[in-house]
Amino acid sequence: MSSSPNKLNVHALIWQDQQLAVLDQRQLPEQVHYDFFTTAAEVAEAIKTMRVRGAPAIGIAAAYAVALSVQQHYSPQNTEWQKQVNADITLLAASRPTAVNLFWALSVMQETLLLIEHSPVDEMINKALEIHQQDIAANKKMGELGADILADAQGLLTHCNAGALATGGYGTALGVIRSAQQRQVREIFAGETRPWLQGARLTVWELAEDNIPVTLIADSAAAMLMKSGKIDWIIVGADRIAANGDVANKIGTYSLAVLARHHGVKMMVVAPVSTIDFAMENGCQIEIEQRAASEFLPDCYVQAGSLVDAWNPVFDVTPAELISVIVTERGVVFNPFEKGVRELKK
Repeated sequence: MSSSPNKLNVHALIWQDQQLAVLDQRQLPEQVHYDFFTTAAEVAEAIKTMRVRGAPAIGIAAAYAVALSVQQHYSPQNTEWQKQVNADITLLAASRPTAVNLFWALSVMQETLLLIEHSPVDEMINKALEIHQQDIAANKKMGELGADILADAQGLLTHCNAGALATGGYGTALGVIRSAQQRQVREIFAGETRPWLQGARLTVWELAEDNIPVTLIADSAAAMLMKSGKIDWIIVGADRIAANGDVANKIGTYSLAVLARHHGVKMMVVAPVSTIDFAMENGCQIEIEQRAASEFLPDCYVQAGSLVDAWNPVFDVTPAELISVIVTERGVVFNPFEKGVRELKK
């Protein structure tokens, strides 16, 4: 079902009338359009097709999807409802392989379900709402911690979209930029982020909606911009962080980190602890999602017998030695190459 919720603020996900409203980010910035979903299968498809994207937002959407599954299947007369919910959880787990927040959220919802003794619908919805609100609170905490580190930095460059659109609200990397901007006017740059143009379509739109000036650059202009001396920090989010501090993020992040090291620019990664995979020793073990070549090949090459193909990894892995600091809601880790991020585990 398609419609528009009452408020058109920068929110990727809105729980409304026992349904999940998902902002179709593929249509931004030309259209602000929400789809209303009532089943887990619909939400899984929305994640797979990138209507909803960004690791924290994917996790939150998955939590709501489990709640929708319980709402759809539970009744005292249905003895198969738990089996049906578990099937939906399996479907959701297959929607995007790299974002660890997806699997974290599904695990939390499964654990909650096991502890419920009576009618589970309200409790599962409340748990999903709690996960959503906790993410917003974590983003604001990270925003302040990151802004403290930036001190007198004037030029900031971000990649992809790690803002309210990629999270429960406020954002990770853009949360830091928002908090920093409130303290002092800074020059913000955003890379276009090919091939899906999340920077051009989403980040600059989101910042403009918050009345924050931003300058868009072509991805290929980043090196020249750093050489000019206008950039002090690159600030990005993450889709998965290994225990040693290696970071998987949108394709192109690794390139920026290499360029930053050469030009003396610092690299900040901002992500909630739910993005850290403490069981994964290093980034070599992170599964990198490969999407269809047709996403950026001209139509004339997408046909049988074509001699032109394309390689389309969605993420790359930035080694910990290229990262200056990792910011989480539990604290910050400077120079993660030295000891990883294990100290953040409870």
